[in-house]
Amino acid sequence: MSLALDSAPLLAPRRLGDESLETLFTRAATPNSFSSAPVTDDELRSIWDLAKWPPTSANFQPMRVLFVQSSEGRAKLGEHMAENNRDKTIAAPAVAVLAFDRAWHENLATTTPHLAHLTEYFADNEDPRLSAARNNSWLQAGYFILATRALGLAAGPMGGFDATAIDADFFQDGAWGTFLVINIGHPTEGSYRPRLPRLDQEHTVQFA
Repeated sequence: MSLALDSAPLLAPRRLGDESLETLFTRAATPNSFSSAPVTDDELRSIWDLAKWPPTSANFQPMRVLFVQSSEGRAKLGEHMAENNRDKTIAAPAVAVLAFDRAWHENLATTTPHLAHLTEYFADNEDPRLSAARNNSWLQAGYFILATRALGLAAGPMGGFDATAIDADFFQDGAWGTFLVINIGHPTEGSYRPRLPRLDQEHTVQFA
């Protein structure tokens, strides 16, 4: 599946149907196990082909993805996962290691041509450069999870891991920094726990 939409005409927002909203939000959940059905390279590439489109600050796009599919790669990654996440990671048919690019500013001339003059500023100022990288990468991670669901796969995001060790094993040049690991696959029957409550608007929403 290829989504080469760079030259396609832009569209105004359209309301999704109830089934699509259920798939993405209201009836979607995080599985605890996956079937043995493989996840193909094309499916993984299609996740990114969707996740790359929603907005980031000034179109910075700092998130990077390492897809780990081989048993050897998952075993190596499993060594750096927390104990309660290790077996799930090794057993998953595919795993995405999400990272932020510490040198994202070097692509400004491509992603944000009218701000290309800021390349030198970000090169010389690490704090705002890394802050922009982390904040926008977390934003992109949400898009990545929704894209995974939209393509008929399930996503199991995990935060229990040794990021420094993953970087040392997989990103040895130091350019990328791990911030989230997501198991990807087709859930098994009964792999979902009962959904935990969500806070209602009384606790979360205000109007001014």
